[in-house]
This record gives sequence, structure tokens and C-alpha cells, in this order.
Amino acid sequence: MSSTASGGSSATGAERSLGRGAVVGAVAGAVSYVLGYLVVYVTQSGRVEEGLSGINFFADLFGGDTISVWRGVGWVFYNAHFVDVNVPSLIGAARSVNFVAQSDAGLTFLYAVPPLLLVVAGVGIARAAGAATPVDGAQSGALAVVGYLPLAVIGAFLFRYAVGDGGSVAPTLVTAALLAGLVYPVVFGAVGGAAAGAAAE
Repeated sequence: MSSTASGGSSATGAERSLGRGAVVGAVAGAVSYVLGYLVVYVTQSGRVEEGLSGINFFADLFGGDTISVWRGVGWVFYNAHFVDVNVPSLIGAARSVNFVAQSDAGLTFLYAVPPLLLVVAGVGIARAAGAATPVDGAQSGALAVVGYLPLAVIGAFLFRYAVGDGGSVAPTLVTAALLAGLVYPVVFGAVGGAAAGAAAE
């Protein structure tokens, strides 16, 4: 009888821990996404504005909508997740572009921004969930996806810039969701969580 009660209590504690981890994961994942964007904005907005100046000049000249700097920064932010941006072509199909990879201005450090923030998030989630082993920590840290995935999908639409007849410049939606939104927070959140769990052993 006591063992049953003990088992029920243990299960309730595990569920409570998982629930707390999910809530913290949603917050930490969302904060990681926002902070990642802000880091890219602070470090790259000037360069993005300069790069867009020529395009915006002609857009304004012919009465079109100019491209906002915050939107262009969003493209670079997704590029930092290895998510390409689809750019319509005047002739033929759209092409995929990664501005970070194609830049000769030494922007490769941006690739480290999302993983580092998600590792830190994973550590925080695991500690909040009370993870005491690397496995428990990894499971908790992966919950960063709860907050990161929705914003990654929303951002792919938010940073879309309409061009001409139904075309648009925007992060590739499938890759934005699966790679940036799912793989990144699960993998790097789990790494941070596992490290926190190992330290708690």
C-alpha cells in the first residue's frame, strides 16, 4: 500500500517537474529567440541599412514599398540558423541566399549566436526543473523548443517582403520551422540541460 502511494507521489512529482520545465522552456525559448534577433540587430543593422539603400532608392523612386531595416535584419538572423532567404528573380525561378555565408565582412560569428543563447536557456530550464542527471537535464533543456518554435514560424512570415506579382523575399518556411524552430532549440537546449544535469550530480 505504501509503495503504491510512494509511486503515485513520485509520478506526481515528475509531472509537476515536467510542467514547470515546459513553462520555463516556453519563456526561455522565446527569450533566446528575441535576444538572438536583438544581437543581430545591434551588430548588423547599420550594414543591413547600407546594403538596402540602393534597392530602397529605386523602390521609392518608382513608388514601391521600401524594405525596413528590421526586416532585413530578420533575414540575416535566419541565415545565422543556416536558413536561406528566397529571393525572386526577374528571369526564372527564385534563388536561395544566405547573406552571412556570402558576406566577406567576417560575419561567421553570427552562426554562434543562436546555439550559445539556446545552450544558456537549456541550463536555466534544467536548473528550474531540478534536473539531477545529464539525461533529465537534456530532456528538460530540449523544452526550449516550446517557446522557440512558434516564434521561428511567426518570424518567417513577419520578415516577409512582398515583391511584384505574388513573389516575396522571405526565409524558407519549411527550413525556418524544422531547422531554426525545431532542431536548434531541441539540440542546443538539450546540450545546455545535460551540462546542468551533470553539474548537479
